[in-house]
Amino acid sequence: MSETGNRLRKLLESPNFDPQNYVKQLSQQSDGDRDLQEHRQKIQTLADETAQNLKKNVYKNYRQFIETAKEISFLESEMYQLSHILTEQKSIMESITQALLSTDKDETSKEMQAAFPKETEDLKQRTLTSLLEKVEGAKNIMDTPGRHLVYNGDLVEFDVDSMSPIQKAHAFLMNDCLLIATWLPNRRGTVKYKYNALYDLESFAVVNVKDNPPMKDMFKILMFPDSRIFQVENSKVKKEWLEILDETKKKKASQDKHKKEEEVPTSPVRAEVSNNPFDVDDDEPADAEESVDLSLEWIQELPEDLDVCIAQRDFEGAVDLLDKLNEYLKDQPATQTVKELKAKVDERVRQLTEVLVFELSPDRSLRGGPKATRRAVSQLIRLGQSTKACELFLKNRAAAVQTAIRQLRIEGATLLYIHKLCNIFFTSLLETAKEFETDFAGNTGCYSAFVVWSRSAMTMFVDAFSKQVFDSKESLSTAAECVKVAKEHCQQLTEIGLDQTFTLQSLLVKDVKAALLSYKDIIIEATKHRNSEEMWRRMNLMTPEALTKLKDEMRSCGISFQQYTGDDCWVNLSYTIVAFTKQMMSFLEEGLKLYFPELHMVLLESLREIILVAVQHVDYSLRCEQDPEKKAFVLQNATFLHDTVLPVVERRFEEGVGKPAKQLRDLRKSTRPVRINPESTTSLV
Repeated sequence: MSETGNRLRKLLESPNFDPQNYVKQLSQQSDGDRDLQEHRQKIQTLADETAQNLKKNVYKNYRQFIETAKEISFLESEMYQLSHILTEQKSIMESITQALLSTDKDETSKEMQAAFPKETEDLKQRTLTSLLEKVEGAKNIMDTPGRHLVYNGDLVEFDVDSMSPIQKAHAFLMNDCLLIATWLPNRRGTVKYKYNALYDLESFAVVNVKDNPPMKDMFKILMFPDSRIFQVENSKVKKEWLEILDETKKKKASQDKHKKEEEVPTSPVRAEVSNNPFDVDDDEPADAEESVDLSLEWIQELPEDLDVCIAQRDFEGAVDLLDKLNEYLKDQPATQTVKELKAKVDERVRQLTEVLVFELSPDRSLRGGPKATRRAVSQLIRLGQSTKACELFLKNRAAAVQTAIRQLRIEGATLLYIHKLCNIFFTSLLETAKEFETDFAGNTGCYSAFVVWSRSAMTMFVDAFSKQVFDSKESLSTAAECVKVAKEHCQQLTEIGLDQTFTLQSLLVKDVKAALLSYKDIIIEATKHRNSEEMWRRMNLMTPEALTKLKDEMRSCGISFQQYTGDDCWVNLSYTIVAFTKQMMSFLEEGLKLYFPELHMVLLESLREIILVAVQHVDYSLRCEQDPEKKAFVLQNATFLHDTVLPVVERRFEEGVGKPAKQLRDLRKSTRPVRINPESTTSLV
């Protein structure tokens, strides 16, 4: 077995071993299935022995494996350090070489420019022209005289938020501007790029982006109101871009300054000197320029610091710098240098104001509630623009309220929707009022603007409210409950001294009046329909439960009903009178929930018209009925109306309104049942 295993092991380990050929030969030499099974068993035994030997070798050399791994790790660390040192040395050597070459190049360029100024300028122009011929849409750039190319190179633009590559670009730095062109995927002839943007050197700032692998070799261009990030080929090119950009910007600023000084007109006429000691010269004294020290480092760097603060959205830092400058120049004379500095600062103030205005615009995200606007509002107030801050704050909140109302889903019962609508609107209004009081505590003149805004916001709310409650033809009871909910929420605003109840009532009065009149007409039509089918018979409720339910309903309306019922299920009143009583009392209760002072006469006249329909029907029946028994039953119903129902209506109306109901009292007196003859024939006058 061991000898066979050794032979099999040698066969399997030989370099010329072919598994397919071996299996084929083995199948031909085998007598049957039994031989193949035995051979398979031998191979399996050999595999087990090999695995066992391998495991023993691992255990035997375990310590040696660990030591070898440590040595490999240590060697890897040393190789990494060595590579890092070599890279640094290479970078230093390249920097030294580049510095020497640039120095020689600058000296040569200066010598050539001094010797051949026109030829040098023409060379720069031709170089820029040849390069711009490759840019689609950049033909007009060469129209500016004196413009020439300073530096150019390939870039990769990255997204500022996600830091993912957007597109390949090529930048052309000229002596007064920076051109950004994007690569064309489908090139046409010599055209390789497409015009993307052109920035004046004074309109942007350049910021170095710290390397954070894999994001490295990047710099950021900050301009209002955006910023762009570009990546270059390596750190050397990045350094060149930063240095050349900075040097070109400084040279452009210096040239502009010299141009302004040359443009100042100087009079060749010698000024007359007055000997009058009392004459006062209106102009600034010559030594006033020296009296204002603007050479401080923070003043010299102030415009650029403001640009950086605006680009980085550090609004507080920008306003702090402006306050510091204003404090420093408060008692200083307005010299020419001070005016120039203020002109530069005023331009930054304008940019800062535009950024803050953009922060408060409704186009921005409206999440975060009123407190999210506090930062921009406070800085605008510090800049002395409280009126604009107030206007933008209220516009922002109006857009937020409108968006919240629009996003509210209309589902389920109307009353549930109104609960959600009132909760969203009045909570937002309350939060806005508190935030307004916090932000504009020292600007009492802005409070009138908030009152006007709150009315316009209430108009927006009532539009959504009426559309859901009144335009959808909901029942009067549902409308009354919805109006009651709105009134209760409106009362919450009195906590901060803002009473919008009158505004709510004045905006709802038209829809509520229409709902009352519409429901009044429905009751009158239903009453007339029942009157046309009146048989003047007693009402049979069939079950004691139904009678108990009717008693409870009448008791809840405040009507004494016991004397008109007996032990059985009969009621000594007609169905028409009972239905009319229930419907009219329901109308009265819902009308009191909807009551506004402006609707006093509307509700009163509606009740009067409804009562007259029933009274006239009873009066007509008494005059026309010939059967004595039915006439007595009609009289009993008339007495119920006059002595029980009408006093309850009159009293409940006066309790709910707080005013006497003279029309209802006069109506009750004019409809008193009287005897027409001694034989108990009665009528209603």
